[in-house]
Amino acid sequence: MKYSLLCISLFLFYSCGTSKQIVDKPILFNEERIQLTKEYLSTRYGLEQDNPTIVPKMIVLHWTVIPTMEKTFQAFYDPELPSRPDLATASSLNVSSQFLVDQDGTIYRLMPETTMARHVIGLNHTAIGVENVGGTKDLPLTKKQIKSNIWLVKYLSEKYPIEYLIGHYEYTNFEGHELWLEVDEGYRTIKNDPGEDFMNAVRKRTKKLNLKSVPVNSPN
Repeated sequence: MKYSLLCISLFLFYSCGTSKQIVDKPILFNEERIQLTKEYLSTRYGLEQDNPTIVPKMIVLHWTVIPTMEKTFQAFYDPELPSRPDLATASSLNVSSQFLVDQDGTIYRLMPETTMARHVIGLNHTAIGVENVGGTKDLPLTKKQIKSNIWLVKYLSEKYPIEYLIGHYEYTNFEGHELWLEVDEGYRTIKNDPGEDFMNAVRKRTKKLNLKSVPVNSPN
């Protein structure tokens, strides 16, 4: 009896230490958003698809700069982009991400993992995005978020043929790469999220996945 209780206790401890819960909190993905996403795939990448699905080969980590989960959720919720002159010329499709990680480490799934989200230029057609609440001097990313990102990278790598893990600031390194499909050579934004320290921490704990290195140089 004591042995059985010990086994149960050990099992529960092991399970709690290695598993996490994903909370589904879907943004609005209606017919308008589906159409806008298909148009994005067509006009930006030359991909004509009946539905806006992707085959994930990359995970891109971000920070929101927006201070709360709810405000970030609301920013992503509607199909059409609010006032963002730097992005609106390319498409009226709103930005979004498949996952959002709150400061306390809670993982929210905002949309299906294999549906395209607009979160990284040139690579949306093959990338799963993970947004992290915060990223400012007053609200830096947390250790709990690092742990949740590590767990997510492992979880996604077990489900999909993930080849790369990158920070948003590294996306232009893929210009000229076979995965890069952006047709407009002038459409770029400068990014520094989620920070090198955050990426180094996540990469250190996911090293055993043997993901490919980010290309070192971006062709001009």
